[in-house]
Amino acid sequence: MPIIIPANSAAGGGGYEVTNSARFNPASNDRLTRTPSSDGSRVKWTWSCWAKRGTDNQDLYLFGAYQNSSYNTFLKFASGGEIRFADVYGGSEQARINTLAKFRDPSAWYHIVVVYDKDNSTSTDRLIMYVNGVRITQFDGSTMSSQSTTFNTANIQVQIGALNGDGDMNGYMSEICFVNNQALAPTSFGEFDEDSGIWKPIKSVADLTFGTNGFYMDFKDSSELGNDAAGSNNYAEVNMTALNQSTDTCTLNGCTMNPLSNYWTNGAEFSFGNLQINTNTSGKAWNMSTIGLPSGKWYMEGKYTATGGSAPSDNWNRFGIVDREPTSNSDLGASANAYALTQYDGSKYVNGTNSTYAAAWAIGDVIAMAIDLDNNKIYWSKNGAWGNGSGAWGSTTFNAGTGAVTVVDPTLTLNGEYFVAMGDAGVNVKKTWQFNFGSPPYAISSGNQDGNDYGNFEYAVPSGFLTINSANLSEELS
Repeated sequence: MPIIIPANSAAGGGGYEVTNSARFNPASNDRLTRTPSSDGSRVKWTWSCWAKRGTDNQDLYLFGAYQNSSYNTFLKFASGGEIRFADVYGGSEQARINTLAKFRDPSAWYHIVVVYDKDNSTSTDRLIMYVNGVRITQFDGSTMSSQSTTFNTANIQVQIGALNGDGDMNGYMSEICFVNNQALAPTSFGEFDEDSGIWKPIKSVADLTFGTNGFYMDFKDSSELGNDAAGSNNYAEVNMTALNQSTDTCTLNGCTMNPLSNYWTNGAEFSFGNLQINTNTSGKAWNMSTIGLPSGKWYMEGKYTATGGSAPSDNWNRFGIVDREPTSNSDLGASANAYALTQYDGSKYVNGTNSTYAAAWAIGDVIAMAIDLDNNKIYWSKNGAWGNGSGAWGSTTFNAGTGAVTVVDPTLTLNGEYFVAMGDAGVNVKKTWQFNFGSPPYAISSGNQDGNDYGNFEYAVPSGFLTINSANLSEELS
């Protein structure tokens, strides 16, 4: 039976706060690269990073150094969920760790430390991996020879988020550190929170001595995401823009859509840190978010951006909330405690019944939801205009009660909480959705935040409503 590691979801709101991460999108073939001009240590070094994975069932490379198929080094989430480090030298693996545990949670931030110390007098300490401060001791294979690593070698390019030019990382990385010629413990980078017991980053990482080819990336500069915050070993950005910078971090965990709840018959493609979904062409299906909402007032935005068909036959998209994971090919809104807005005519689809709400919406429109679980209501807007409940998009000023759709109290639902959900009512064309839970995968022209100064939204956040992230959720539940 595979071991599933639970999520590490730091709540924020106290201690050292990480403000930014780099968000990688394999469809863009994006990555960071540097070719060192001199050798660092090839016998002793420490790599540390925080990572939040995207889609399942494919290799997700955190970093790679590649000369050719016979000489390369990499660290990745393997397609089965394992974390794997390998150094290939002379065509064979000279160093390898492949965890037995499966790290598949798309809502989790994982802190991964690899310590390479070839000449350590204790053979079992020559290659060590830690995840969330805990040493990995169960392996589906572990190897360490006397051969020095390919990594950290002059004229061999290092890539972050890729191996050999392929933008294979789908997800987020923050607080990336490479320390040359030192074998460091995870406590150089993180610590267990005294109250929650959650492993969290520490500020003192910036005070480390990084050495030859060493670096520290904090991703605070959106125009130079490859900037070395501790020195001059900067990395070049390849196919990266300001949209690759995210506020979803290891101390402020943001909501995304969940590839593990996907029920398209032939699957769907999740990209850009699980904030973009390209559906397949196989009919009725829906997907839900990683974070459930048991109470409180919440706001988010989304866009339907592309289609493989033509209107009106392809306009049966639905956007709303639901209390359960999909278990079959069905419509969003068809089950109990499911509430959805239909694109074709702007109707609401509630518990399998269709009725008037607003009006149709189209490709490129920003559809927002204000979810009020303190009063058990949900509201939708199009491009800042709120639905009036009588067949039209009305005022751009949010008025509580106007256009409200009553929902079942979350305490009475299947799982005691609601999830953001999107769905396709069954027309066989491919479509693309993008979601903004506060760190958008698309350009924002205005920029609006919630009352706690979180988020980056196109339209004003109604008073009292919050961005869906770990800090706000922790505040709501405290």
